[in-house]
Amino acid sequence: MRITVLAGGVGGSRFVLGLREELRRREASGALAPGEAEVTVVVNTGDDLWLAGVRLMPDFDTLLYALAGVNDTERGWGRAGDSERVAEELREWGVGWPWFTLGDLDLGTHLARTAWLREGLTPSQVAARLQHRWELGVRLIPATDAEVDLHVEVADPDELDGTRTMHFQEWWTRYRASLPAVAFRQQGLDGAAPAPGVVEAILGADAVLLAPSNPVVSIGTILAIPGIREALDETHAPVVGVSPIIGGAVVRGMADACLPVIGVETDAAAVARHYGRRAGGGLLDGWLVDETDAPAAAALRADGFRAEAVPLWMRDPDTSAALAAAALALTTP
Repeated sequence: MRITVLAGGVGGSRFVLGLREELRRREASGALAPGEAEVTVVVNTGDDLWLAGVRLMPDFDTLLYALAGVNDTERGWGRAGDSERVAEELREWGVGWPWFTLGDLDLGTHLARTAWLREGLTPSQVAARLQHRWELGVRLIPATDAEVDLHVEVADPDELDGTRTMHFQEWWTRYRASLPAVAFRQQGLDGAAPAPGVVEAILGADAVLLAPSNPVVSIGTILAIPGIREALDETHAPVVGVSPIIGGAVVRGMADACLPVIGVETDAAAVARHYGRRAGGGLLDGWLVDETDAPAAAALRADGFRAEAVPLWMRDPDTSAALAAAALALTTP
């Protein structure tokens, strides 16, 4: 069984952890032979940026740390038990963003990545090298080796055209998405292509899963990479997504500040319709919503979607594994 997941950071990492747990349980029960399941995660790169002279890949590192069991579960990002002495020193020198903290252990990852990039390795080659440190049980691939950093155009009456543009991380972390967004723009798309292994993972999959990540800035950025959407159209694998919206509210993050910008309601069914039915030229074969959104699942089924209502809250290994099992079940008609 070959499974490919498209994922962002925190929500994506929790879902992939649940998927790994479900597959391990199937192996333990004899339902799967050891090593029969192969999981590849295509990771959003829109959050990536250069800061203080080092290359950051926040979503990739969130997945890496979570799968390695060294992540900070309280904050949802960074390394557990990290210190911030270097960040404090950088602030004294006026280097970087004082509101964007890098932990010391986390900074070690960024320095290693940057050193390898300076030596001529590509981001996907660096990603493979970083994964050698821990036994993750899955393979992580950045969506692209190109620098496709996401920028946000926000309303600003002090500017001549009424707008200004900033990196997504500034809008997200510094301003907590409080500045009204006008548009999201992925820089560098013209020269971008899927990283080696991405298209192959999609075309060769038995199932493709969309993690409950931000549809605009995470999944949306992955889909914007030329060649990825085409691979999803071509693959014979069913494509099943998990709603990042429960009861009209975001599970985590600020997707509710992003969806209206592209004309989509903060609603589980609206996100499914945004992705579209594969039979009608869209993306999805199946869609999972939470039990509280059962009427939305019924409405989607009436529109021709394969949709089910199941518990979506990933509170622990059991609930996360159960959600992954439900997603896999929906890949089978």
